[in-house]
Amino acid sequence: MSQVLFRRAAVRDLPALRDLVEGTYRGERARAGWTHEADLLSGERTSDVELAAVLANPAQAMLVAEQDGAVIGTVTITRAAPGKAYLGMLSVAPQRQAGGLGRALIAAAEGEAVRCFGSNVMEMTVIDRRAELIAWYERRGYRRTGETRPFPYVPAAPADFAMVVLERALT
Repeated sequence: MSQVLFRRAAVRDLPALRDLVEGTYRGERARAGWTHEADLLSGERTSDVELAAVLANPAQAMLVAEQDGAVIGTVTITRAAPGKAYLGMLSVAPQRQAGGLGRALIAAAEGEAVRCFGSNVMEMTVIDRRAELIAWYERRGYRRTGETRPFPYVPAAPADFAMVVLERALT
């Protein structure tokens, strides 16, 4: 196997990115990993339109982890406010989880947020029901802010879901 390469996503990556994100978060394929939402939510996690909008938005960057020509991971960063970026849609192919790729994608996203957006804080949100995932981010240096946000509207989502806000200083 060759080295994992990190780069900005391109339009040509959209089919692979969509497949990766869906297979990481939802459905039976996602159950092969530990970061899925398949037991909590059903339906699509993203859309071609949403991913294309990310690529077209200068206030966002989508990074890809690629090995031997295959997209095996991705993460999105968004300029959230002066000095702050938002980390989202961290996706690692289920068969590649627990091998360090998620940590490497976060590090790449943090570096990109500093370089491209001048960020000194990275923020993220995690479903409150995912205690093991929140703990994983805390081991990466993220801390709970004490803030929660409403779960983004999904018709099939329980109304009592909330998003826990975590932050990490980048500089």
